[in-house]
Amino acid sequence: MVVIGVHTAKFDNEKDPKSIEKAMQRYELNHPVINDADRKIWQAYGVQAWPSVGIIDPEGYFVKAFPGQEHIFRDADLVISQLIRIHRANKTLNEKPIYFTKAQAEKAAQSPLWFPGKVLADGPSKRLFISDSTHHRIVITDLDGKKIALVGTGKPGHADGTFEKSSFNDPQGLALKGDILYVADRKNHMIRALDLKKRAVRTIAGTGQQGMDFRRGGDARHTGLNSPWDLLVHGNELYIAMAGCHQIWVMDLTRHTVVPFAGTAFENLVDGPRQASCFAQPSGLASDGTKLFVADSEVSAVRAIPLDGRGDVSTLVGTGLFDFGDTDGIGPAARLQHALGIVYVDGKLYVADTYNSKIKILDPLTRSCKTFVGDDKKAKLFNEPGGISYADGKLYVADTNAHRIQVIDLESKEVSTLNLQGVEPPTSVLHGISDK
Repeated sequence: MVVIGVHTAKFDNEKDPKSIEKAMQRYELNHPVINDADRKIWQAYGVQAWPSVGIIDPEGYFVKAFPGQEHIFRDADLVISQLIRIHRANKTLNEKPIYFTKAQAEKAAQSPLWFPGKVLADGPSKRLFISDSTHHRIVITDLDGKKIALVGTGKPGHADGTFEKSSFNDPQGLALKGDILYVADRKNHMIRALDLKKRAVRTIAGTGQQGMDFRRGGDARHTGLNSPWDLLVHGNELYIAMAGCHQIWVMDLTRHTVVPFAGTAFENLVDGPRQASCFAQPSGLASDGTKLFVADSEVSAVRAIPLDGRGDVSTLVGTGLFDFGDTDGIGPAARLQHALGIVYVDGKLYVADTYNSKIKILDPLTRSCKTFVGDDKKAKLFNEPGGISYADGKLYVADTNAHRIQVIDLESKEVSTLNLQGVEPPTSVLHGISDK
């Protein structure tokens, strides 16, 4: 069986072959992907929803479609097994395996960071926490980039234990409470807790399987999560941007329970009461202490939710699933493109406007949104930044596709690249190169 991906873009940025190649590297895809920028394949196969899967038999006939479905394994397995039996008997099945190479493995082995998704700066402790996402580890440095610790083996996994023996799978959002660092372990559908004193990792939420419960929740270790992408601590509550099910969840860190906080799990932009509102792949969280701000990526929006749960969900910027762009303005006149990161600083929100490769500044009171940094035509300062944080007068940006952390001086707007010291690529990546 050969898998061929067909990438039919929604966002303008996703039509660029370079962006697609980066995405393939980030998510470690080894199968070929077609850039269906003009929707010719989409239309030829009558596709109407992402994701859709089609099965083609060895003679080229289109035999089965799974439109708009993620969980197709059982049904697809039955169809494929039947096709194998038929075409093996008919001598029409080529059983010689086809392999595709990892073209970028060598670059991954040479880079200290590989598609870092999120970053968390902590001024009081002078520490920087980086989700080195496609290296499947957490990097801890001081604010100048000097290594303090590396957490994780560098191989995808879900092992608890010491910093050296634990493992993650595409870690993203980070939140700090005292000496505990919370990590949204995205592909494992888990929340992990790193004890920075004991140098130990343990799982505090999630079963390791993608959760399909959108309404109840329950005991944190026995409730399935769905692609947790960002975290925020407020008191004894840990808010979770659950991108996979288009909701915001909350974990009680004392009672060890997780429950939905906002969103119906229907992908859309709908304001109103928390439990009737709709989000679309929420991927970034920030707070001013009274409101939770959400970078709602698939609707290119910034949303606001009262933390006490007593008011309505509202939209600061963004108008719908297919409304995006790069426009400064106020409220519905402003446009973002698939923003993934957000941070609150001194009355303003700074947004990692990911697909526009810019940092925008948003006033939550007036809803005025404009470019802060990234309009330099001579130098490309960012390449799809996914995370943003603040400490001591500086913004720290996870410049995801450039494999680096960019530092912005808030007063001068000067941008520099963090000089990482003592941070080496995981040995598992280096071994993978020698093995090949």
